[in-house]
Amino acid sequence: MKHQLVGTGRQASVRHRNYTAYWLIVVGLLLFLPTNAQLKGTHVLGDMGLSAGTQAPPSIASAVVFYNYHTSKFVTGGGSKLTATSINLSLVGLGGSIVTNAKILGANYGASLLVAFASNKIEGNLISTKSSLAFTDIYAQPIQLGWKTKHADFIAGYGLYIPTGKYELGGDDNAGLGMWTNEISAGSTVHFDPKKEWSFAAMFSYALNSKKKNTGDNKVQAGNLLTIEGGAGKTWYKPVKGVPLPMIINAGLVYYMQFKTSSDKMTFPAIGNSQFDLANKDHVYGLGAEANIFIPKIRSSILVRWIGEMGASNRTQGNSFFITLAPYTKFLAPKKTK
Repeated sequence: MKHQLVGTGRQASVRHRNYTAYWLIVVGLLLFLPTNAQLKGTHVLGDMGLSAGTQAPPSIASAVVFYNYHTSKFVTGGGSKLTATSINLSLVGLGGSIVTNAKILGANYGASLLVAFASNKIEGNLISTKSSLAFTDIYAQPIQLGWKTKHADFIAGYGLYIPTGKYELGGDDNAGLGMWTNEISAGSTVHFDPKKEWSFAAMFSYALNSKKKNTGDNKVQAGNLLTIEGGAGKTWYKPVKGVPLPMIINAGLVYYMQFKTSSDKMTFPAIGNSQFDLANKDHVYGLGAEANIFIPKIRSSILVRWIGEMGASNRTQGNSFFITLAPYTKFLAPKKTK
């Protein structure tokens, strides 16, 4: 989860990469889809958008993130689309981030943290639903490096998903996915004109998942995942009387794609009556729109993002919706040189 002046998924939240609700909570009614599936990862798809490759300016900021994923469709490895009971996965996250003037390899150093509460979870074709929110896994990004040049911005980082939510294989009161995930990321935002009004952004993230805890005799480990997400859009800068910073409006198309690069591992490819397909790696694509605004008088960014999924295989296919409010507590002025 990263953080930017004009909010973007993780960046305006702490992973708004991050910031998540595929680690959502399993509590309540179990529904079974009559097909095989794959284990899900911790990365929340679509948490990065138009400014995916840009680090926020030196600052201290907080964020409130609302995420909703709605689906009633499961797509098999062979492309068959199965209709399932409609389900909404929801997450509310509270985050904080800092970007400093300290330099590492010529980049500004930053870090972020996201604590989340989630309801509902999908793990393969095993769906659990619950109406209320519960404390789920934590996302921390202790290292974020950002560079800015005349025509492009660059960002790189290391993040960790911590299995703080309750998890037991097949449990009906789980609150997380029960695994550690180490995630490395790198991306860039390319500006096509001197005023930096038109841009294209891409962020590449690679997640390495540990074995799940509390699985008994069934040793379970989700495969590693490659995620690419970003967007293309236009930025407007509007001077505001009485304040030094302009209003910044950003709008455009956003996208994501995710591919499982290594196979899931299970001693027994099942959780209860739910079967898992260990051979056919899942993938999915998404395309949508984003609009965000930085309001200088309240020193806050507001972001809205919607993404519809397509081309799914061995997983659910649905729609993601994000709303992020990111107030800036303080902008950090560069240190004066003597």
